[in-house]
Amino acid sequence: MDLGDFEPGSDDRPSDGTEGDRSTAGDGGASTDTDSTTETRGAADESPTSGSDDPEEDVAFDRYEAAPRGQDRGIGAIAVSQGLRVAEDGDETTLRAYVTTNNRDTVRLGKYLLVPYPDDELLFARITALEYAQEFQTDDATEIHARRAMRREEFEERDYKFVASLDPLAVLFEDDGELKRRMVDRVPKPGAIAAEATDPEQIKTGLKIPGDGIFLGHLSVGGEKVRTAAEPPTIDYRLRDDYGDGDPLVFRHALVAGGTGSGKTHATKNVLRQLLAEDRTYEMDDGRSARLAVVQFDPQDEYAQMHDDNPAMDDATARRYEREGIVHGGHDDTLALVPKEDGVAYGGKGHRAEQQAFTIPFSMARNRPWLVAGSSLNENQYPALVHLLKRFFREYGDAGTYEEFLTFLDDQALREELDESGRVHEATFDAVKRRVHGVPDGVFDQSARPITDLDHQLVRPGGLTVIPTYHLSTSRAKELFVLAVSSLLIDNKLSNAPDSDRIKETPLLLGMDEAHNFLADADTVQARKVISKFTEAAKQGRKERLGLFLVTQDPQDIAEPVFKQINTRLVLNLGDEDAIKSVNIPPELEDKVPYMEKGQLVVYSPDNSEPVELVGLPVCLTRHGE
Repeated sequence: MDLGDFEPGSDDRPSDGTEGDRSTAGDGGASTDTDSTTETRGAADESPTSGSDDPEEDVAFDRYEAAPRGQDRGIGAIAVSQGLRVAEDGDETTLRAYVTTNNRDTVRLGKYLLVPYPDDELLFARITALEYAQEFQTDDATEIHARRAMRREEFEERDYKFVASLDPLAVLFEDDGELKRRMVDRVPKPGAIAAEATDPEQIKTGLKIPGDGIFLGHLSVGGEKVRTAAEPPTIDYRLRDDYGDGDPLVFRHALVAGGTGSGKTHATKNVLRQLLAEDRTYEMDDGRSARLAVVQFDPQDEYAQMHDDNPAMDDATARRYEREGIVHGGHDDTLALVPKEDGVAYGGKGHRAEQQAFTIPFSMARNRPWLVAGSSLNENQYPALVHLLKRFFREYGDAGTYEEFLTFLDDQALREELDESGRVHEATFDAVKRRVHGVPDGVFDQSARPITDLDHQLVRPGGLTVIPTYHLSTSRAKELFVLAVSSLLIDNKLSNAPDSDRIKETPLLLGMDEAHNFLADADTVQARKVISKFTEAAKQGRKERLGLFLVTQDPQDIAEPVFKQINTRLVLNLGDEDAIKSVNIPPELEDKVPYMEKGQLVVYSPDNSEPVELVGLPVCLTRHGE
């Protein structure tokens, strides 16, 4: 590997325009002098003896080409005038490149460069700052300079130095024919050529991007795709999805954060479509390999559209995606599992996916008391609710319904008995009763199959189950359905004695749109119970093959214990400063977030790659929108 490895990024134009300057010296009279000299030499050749008495007048001098040989490579060279240092502390690193005149208009912040070492290793770096500096020690903040500039039509680049500050990311080297990277431990030589990185392998190795995995988008700088000399010219970014360097990152959880209109649902559908590819499987503890099951909560009735092909995708686009190994097209194994609320109908006209209704049996509240806590319960009221539920199910069994529980709480004799025994104070009993009555009517025990009997429909290897909630009457009803189903999945995944072997033995991704509505940090007892459950799920996800995929426009509202377990963060445009700060991405990328166009995103996944900027696919891989 030598400098020629990155010559596709070189610029073949003359350096600084010096070739033209040297061929036309002075104010343009050089060409006239040359013509005159040529005519004189020609005359002398025709008349070797001109009759002159001075022998020197008959001497003809040879002329030599003064223009530099060869062509420029790269964009400039490493400069030492302001220091040249590589340090363990990045703040103490000083690495700059002088950019030649003809390259200045194409250089941008964030571009990736290669700088060769004498022994064929390469320094991989990113441009972090660009600046003009004075070429000569003059004061240009004067009336004369200003008025000259105002009257001049063109800017004279050669009057100034143009310097790029570089952030060294890695040293690239070959080991038995394989390109590898290591931390930066060398300083490049002064004058070493800096060239734009254009080889996909070098760029992927420098950024630690896996060669295979889940496609997320194309590498970009400033919203423009990074172009290479390869075919295709773009660089695909993939999320590691094998066991070579640990567990697949899908089981270490992901967050998609973006404001309204940023394209987060579009991006989420494209990621889910890759996860549902037919050849994508995951190893289980018993040695089996199984396809992933996806359960997606859908507040806007958009994800069931993944069953259908995208009519906006033409044949040329489809072939291009196929060449890049991007899975596209509707996913046939898509089921809309619809929550049944009394008196509320589900439209479901925006897709052709199969539909099946379900209800929440009140028996689920036996081990999940927070399902019937209609509003906040304090530290005294929650244990009272737990005691009342246990007593109710002892008397009624698992067949006990929500309506029977309300009747149970109307028993005045029970209220007095518990108060006299000191188990539940009468005021606490009344408070619990009010909270239970606050649960929306028509949620429990409706005329549909219980979700506890639908585990084989809910979780299917290679299947997408969408649970729409937009049709439900209240936010409390939506919250109740989402938390009931998600807790059913989590409890079976984490249990050593699960009620459903299907859930336990299938790799599972739990997708939750508008996650801030269900996983917000709060001071109530039931909220802490919910957060505790999801935090445990996040911690045990790798072991149990359970991944969380959270989508939100308010990441700052997601409880910290859950948020800090998320390894991969996909950040689209966010306008709220608190939201941007909460996603905790590097400052250089954080500053770009408010200015990103639809479909642009930042990926921060420390166990997968360096932080990078991507452009998502302009065409959704499945049906999206009307």
